[in-house]
Formats: sequence, C-alpha cells, structure tokens
Amino acid sequence: MNKKDRQIIHQESGQVFVERARWCDGFFSKMRGFTFRRRLEPGEGLVLVENSEGKVSAGVTMLFCFMDLGVVWVNAEGRVVDTALAKPWRLSYMPKAPAQYVVETDPSLLELIAEGDYLRFTRLSEPN
Repeated sequence: MNKKDRQIIHQESGQVFVERARWCDGFFSKMRGFTFRRRLEPGEGLVLVENSEGKVSAGVTMLFCFMDLGVVWVNAEGRVVDTALAKPWRLSYMPKAPAQYVVETDPSLLELIAEGDYLRFTRLSEPN
C-alpha cells in the first residue's frame, strides 16, 4: 500500500465507492495509469489529479489499455461532472465539463454514481 492511496467515498450514501485508489499526481504516475494492464483487482482504482480544472487536461487515452474502465470526472468541489465507459484502444475521452480529478475503476461501479453526486477522497490511514 502506498501512503498516497485513497479510499473514495460516495458522499450521498456514505458508502465506499472505491476501496483502494492509487493517487496519481505526478507526470509519470498519470502517464502510466492502467497502461498495459489486463485486469483490475477487486476494489482497485486510481485517481488522476490535475493542478486545476479543465476539459482537455482531464482527458484520458485508452491506447495500450487492454480492458474496459469506468471513468468518473470530478470537479474541484468533489462533484461528479461526467462519466464514461472507456473502451480499450480508444484515442481519447474528455469530460463535458471541466474536471480536476479523473477516477478510473471497474466499469460496474458506473451504475452506482450519477452526475451531480459528490465524492470524497480519504487517505487510507484517516477515518471515514
């Protein structure tokens, strides 16, 4: 476990949305993402962290990705601004509204989230 890892909490329900998300706030960690991965572990995800909100900067590519991903774009206030089912080898997915955080996780979790919901990123060592 990395000290930057986060648990992602769905604010409205108080439920854990992603059990263990890798916090990617550096160039290389964001570039790596889930590239070359063939599957996710249960409860696994990652959060791509941008310096500020944007549409283009929050875009993701699925080149060299071998699995579907559920993508959730979140603004600086923690509000979900868009979601997508990202397919392997697609060039680009961008949110319809500016986002600062991009959550990539199991596609089945898209059923549990909606635009306008709020997410909270909690360090694993902190209480919920």
